[in-house]
Amino acid sequence: MSTAVLMDGVALERALTRMAHEIVEHNPEPDSLVFIGIHTHGTPLAQRLAAKVGAILKREFPVGELDISMHRDDLALRNAPPQVGPSNITFDVTNRTVVLVDDVLFTGRTIRAAMDEISDFGRPQRIQLASLIDRGHRELPIRPDYVGKNVPTAAGERVRVRLVEIDGKDEVVIER
Repeated sequence: MSTAVLMDGVALERALTRMAHEIVEHNPEPDSLVFIGIHTHGTPLAQRLAAKVGAILKREFPVGELDISMHRDDLALRNAPPQVGPSNITFDVTNRTVVLVDDVLFTGRTIRAAMDEISDFGRPQRIQLASLIDRGHRELPIRPDYVGKNVPTAAGERVRVRLVEIDGKDEVVIER
C-alpha cells in the first residue's frame, strides 16, 4: 500500500480559511448560524470553522457534535453493533442555518444519516454542507456548499484526514 500526502497542515488551514470566508459571503445575516460537526473528525473541523468565521465577524457561534451511528443505513450489514456515542447539541436548531461539517464526502450516506439525526433536534431553516475533502463517487444526490479540496479518487482508494486534536498532526493522505 502506498500513501501520498494531499494536504499538509498549512494547506489544510488555508482551505479552512477560504471555506470560512465563503460561509461569511453566503450568509449575509449570520445571526442564525450554528456549526455541527459529524463525529469524529468533523467536530474539530466544525470548531475551527466556527472560530474562523467568528474571527471574521467578531463574534462567537455555537458548535455541536453529531453521532450518526444509529441513523446509518448499513446497520444490518455490519458484523458488530456500532459504537454509539452521544450527540452534543446544546442549542436549538429550529429556524437556524446549520453548517454541517464532515471531513470527507464520499457516497453521501453519512450526510443523509446526519440530516436525519439533526431533525431529532428541531427543524433548521437551512442546512449547508461543509466538507474538507470531496472525493466524488456519490450514491445519493448530495453536494457540498463549501469544499476544501476536490480529490478525484478510485473507488478502492482511501482518503484519511488527520487532525492535531485527534491524531497529533494535520494532514490529508490518500492510501492506494
